[in-house]
Parts: sequence; structure tokens; C-alpha cells
Amino acid sequence: MDLQKYINHLFQSIKSKLSEWLSLEDGETILAEDVYRFLHSIKGTSGTLQLVNLMQVSDGLLNKLDRYKKEWDITDLKTFLFPIIELTYSHENFNESVISDEPVFHTNAPLIQIIDDDVSLLMLLKDVLEEKNWIVVTNTNPDKAVKQYFEMKPDCLILDIQLPHKDGFQVLQEIQEHNEKHFIPTIMISIKNNKQTRIEAYQKGADDFLNKPIDIQELVAKIERHLQRKRIFEQSVLIDELTQVYNRKFLVESLPRFFQHFNRSKEEFSICIVDIDFFKKINDTYGHLMGDKVLKEFAQYLKSHIRTLDMIYRYGGEEFVIVFPKTTNKEAKGRIEELIKGFSQKVFSHNDIDFSVSFSAGVFTVEDESVTMDEAFKRADSSLYEAKRLGRARVECSQLVDNVYQKVILNISVVDDDIIIRTILAQILESLTIKHVELNIKVFENGPSFLNSEHAKEDINHFLILDGIMPIMDGLEVLQKIKQSSNAHRYKVLMLTGRKSKNEIEHALKLGADDYVIKPFYVRELKERIERMLNRMK
Repeated sequence: MDLQKYINHLFQSIKSKLSEWLSLEDGETILAEDVYRFLHSIKGTSGTLQLVNLMQVSDGLLNKLDRYKKEWDITDLKTFLFPIIELTYSHENFNESVISDEPVFHTNAPLIQIIDDDVSLLMLLKDVLEEKNWIVVTNTNPDKAVKQYFEMKPDCLILDIQLPHKDGFQVLQEIQEHNEKHFIPTIMISIKNNKQTRIEAYQKGADDFLNKPIDIQELVAKIERHLQRKRIFEQSVLIDELTQVYNRKFLVESLPRFFQHFNRSKEEFSICIVDIDFFKKINDTYGHLMGDKVLKEFAQYLKSHIRTLDMIYRYGGEEFVIVFPKTTNKEAKGRIEELIKGFSQKVFSHNDIDFSVSFSAGVFTVEDESVTMDEAFKRADSSLYEAKRLGRARVECSQLVDNVYQKVILNISVVDDDIIIRTILAQILESLTIKHVELNIKVFENGPSFLNSEHAKEDINHFLILDGIMPIMDGLEVLQKIKQSSNAHRYKVLMLTGRKSKNEIEHALKLGADDYVIKPFYVRELKERIERMLNRMK
């Protein structure tokens, strides 16, 4: 007996009821007995139709029901029924009732950037490489691609030589000028496979070369090898290439020794985390080359103004860690205040424009054996963000009490006309925790309601997830209006697009979309991708 038509009917019924409930306004309620009957019906029918996973999920939810609960708030119900919502989406789009075969992505998965003006090739390579559980970002515009390169910090770059307005050699040269102290493997690709082209690619800084048409298996093998070399390189060095101070790896290795020494000697020591103020603005205003110069001179300034027994490390980006042995909380604060005052007087110049740079700092002093490394580091980090909240260019110290500090606000918007997808995306976003960032999440069912909202107009950083095809106003039109607005520089845009919409993807990339995801998407994969992009926006 063919059960497929009955299975399809069941999922259609489930979707219909979910859509009815999810369309209710916040504050409206559903009777608990209706929720019970809904789940009980799913359990019975799915068991009959041999949908084991759906039966187990509905049975699990039934067991979690509070028998004394009279009604459900719609917000709570969305969260409670999310496993059913996810299974319904998976069945409708992948024709499956189990989702255990989804690719498993991680926030530390390798990030591959591809720069090529052939959208068909970009789509193919993105699909193939993401099957390897790598995260892939693409761009057709050389200038935007260079900016994306420095913002996203890929683990491997694939770069076509033949590009519009600026060829791949020029792009590579621009990247190399800004990136001389970083090891990011680069594979150049080209329809030209003559000796002169290959030699020029290597002379300009490419690590590898592939001619078009590309052999996919060979490309994957080359990327795997370069990623392996990058991991080995990063594990073998202790000095940060750009700033020439110790790197994060050595901090992780050496910090336990400070705690071990404290446990033996009882000599207190202080951990200080410092962060250059408004560093992104320096990059945006004066360029990444100037940003690198500021980083190098900042690191060398700190290194030359601390004691020989003090240790300085580059923690990441514009953040550095200084460990002050045999130093009280008060002494560490005094030293940092002197460093802030001295560095703020330093003058940088760019195209006859002079500017100065300040930094903020957070200090925690280890003076109690009960304090763990994680706790000490978190308290120093919390103090840093308290210093930023209080105006920057200052130092704050933490004691053995909880710190309360204001998080940076990041607006997030989901614009999609499908209520199931809106709910899934909202649930993904609400489940994320981004360090020191408060996510202000809103969902919209069409473009005009989003564009006319105060949420869209606020002059703060904004992450937008935008459906490509919608009634009233399609996603490309919304994207174009966003990119023409006064706060366009605040936006990072992730487009949701159909699998066969080559023209839509090409247009979206040209308009300035930062990434795209093809519908239907795997929920877990999309969650990891969003989390990685949000962490890069901090």
C-alpha cells in the first residue's frame, strides 16, 4: 500500500494548523487542550504511517505538557512546538521526515572565499564545497570582495584572474599589501594556462594555480591540503605575524603557569585586556593598510612601555592581553592609565590628515586561590566592556563581585512572507548567544513593513535576512533601497534565494548582498552560518 499521499496529507494538516497559530499576535493565547489534541493526533497518525521520528518528537512533547496549564501564550507555544515546525519544513522541502542526515557545521568551520564574475561557477563551487562542511562566501565585485576579505578573514581564498574593472592580479596585490603578515592560502584560477600566467600568479603571491574548466576533485584536494598547512603553521608559531608580540596560542599555553606560580608563591598578579577604541572606524576611514599600521605601532608601544617581566599577547583583532606579575589591582590600573595617556598623545597621519587613537582596558587581579582561569579572564573582559560603556579611553577593574555592563545592541531583521520560515529563523536567532552583544530581533512579512519601520532606520549595526521572492516588493528591491539609504554601511545582508535563481543571485551580489543561502536550507547549517556572520560583526 502506498502511504505517501497519506503522509503528505498529514504534513499539510500540520502546516495548516501551525500557520493558523503562528499568525496570531503576541499576547494571544491557545487553549492547552487544543495543543494536547494536536500533538496526540500527530502521534497516533505518524505511528500508523511509520513516521518514527515524527512520532517520537510528538510523544516527547506530549510528555512535557503541563496537565494543569489552561492556555498557551503564542510566544511560548512557538518555542515549544519548534521541533514540529522544523520537521514540517524538512518534509515539505526535502520530502523527508527525519533530519539526522543534515550536514553538521561548526562556528569554527573553515571559511572559503571565492571571487569570480561567473555566477554559475560560484553557485556550483559553493554547493560542492559546502558539502565538505566548509562555509563559503562569494563575490563578483572585486572592490567589495576585498572589503569582504578583510571583514570575514577567510581561511582560504579562490580568486579568478579575469574579473571586471580590476583583474585578479590587482586584487591579489591589494590584498598582499594589506596582508603581508597573515598566512591565508590563495588559489588563483584562470582560463589562461600558459607558463607566463602561472609564473605571474606565483610572483604576485598565489600559493596555487588551477586552470579552467576546473577539476572539482583536484580543487577540493588542493583546498584540503592548504587548510592542513594553515593549521600546522598556526600551531607551530608563537609570535603574531603582524604585531610581533606573542599570539593567542601562546597565551593559552602560558597563562596556566601564572596560576601555578600564584598557588605556590601567593604573589598576586593582574590580567589586563586592552582594546583599541573605534578600530573599525579607522579601517573604514583610512583603509586597512593604515589599520594594520595602527595595530603594529600600538603593540610596539605597549611592548616598549611595560616591564621586561610583563607579558603581552595579541588576543585577536584589535584586542591584546597583558599579564602583570607581582602587581596589585591598584598598581595595574595606574600603569594602564599612564599607557592610555601616553598612547593617546601619539599622532598618526594619512594623506595629510592627522588623527589620534585611544584604547580601553579591563583589569582583574588574581589574589584568591578559588579563582579559575576562565573566571579571571571573564572578569577582566567584563571590566573592559564596562570601560567602553563609560566612555572609552579608560581602565576599569573587577573585584570578586559580578560585573554589570551594557551590551552592544545589534538590530536583526527577518523579512520573509512565509510564516513557517519566519518562525524558524526567529527561533534560530533567539537561541544564539553572542558575547557582549544584545540581539534586537524583529520579523516582517514584507518589504514595505520593514523599510517603514523604526527598526530599519536606526543608525546602529544591522543584520538583515531577506527573502528574494516576495509579494508587494521583492527582496532585490528591498536590498537596493537599503544600499541607497544613509545607514547602508551599517548593514550586513544574507539573501534567501531559490535554487535555480541564477539571475537573482547575480543581481543580489552586485547590489551588495554579503552572502546568500539557497532555499530550501538545512536549519542547523543556517544557524551555524548566521552565528559565524554575527560573531564577525562584533
